Amino acid sequence: MRIYTRRGDDGTTSVGGPGRIPKSDATVEALGALDEAQAALGVARAACDRHGGLADLLVGLERGLWTVMAQVGVALERGRRGSENEVTPAMVAALEAAIDERVGLLGKIDGFAVPGENPLAAALDVARTAVRRAERRLVALDSAPGLVIAYVNRLSDLCWVLARASEDGYLPAREERDRPR
Repeated sequence: MRIYTRRGDDGTTSVGGPGRIPKSDATVEALGALDEAQAALGVARAACDRHGGLADLLVGLERGLWTVMAQVGVALERGRRGSENEVTPAMVAALEAAIDERVGLLGKIDGFAVPGENPLAAALDVARTAVRRAERRLVALDSAPGLVIAYVNRLSDLCWVLARASEDGYLPAREERDRPR
């Protein structure tokens, strides 16, 4: 099976519909930034304790970004909101609940965070910055569909809180779990 098609060699791509658009299109930029954010979440998941709930949370967030990408792609191809694969109010509320739960563990946070306290916190901070870039690309579209921007905004907040929680020992990194005691 070949994975290359050569159709993109002319600088165009398809996001699911019959037409092709320039790879420099703002929507393609937004979709690419979302793809990077999803990969960054995968790096954070690889750095976390697979036996804890964090890995499950992170893979759920990665899957949530599939929904975001599908909704953005459908809006581009059809010129409207799609009826499937849309970010729902429940998805945004779930992110808010996850943020609130972890903030409750942290207590008061003073000052700025310096990324790199441990591998997991660093990976989560990289994911946060990738999500923020995706948010900026979505805002630049001037027509991001539905709750896409709200979801991505909450997602970056959650990445920040998860990074701080991992620094405070509330989210054990794999290296900490495997260390002999």
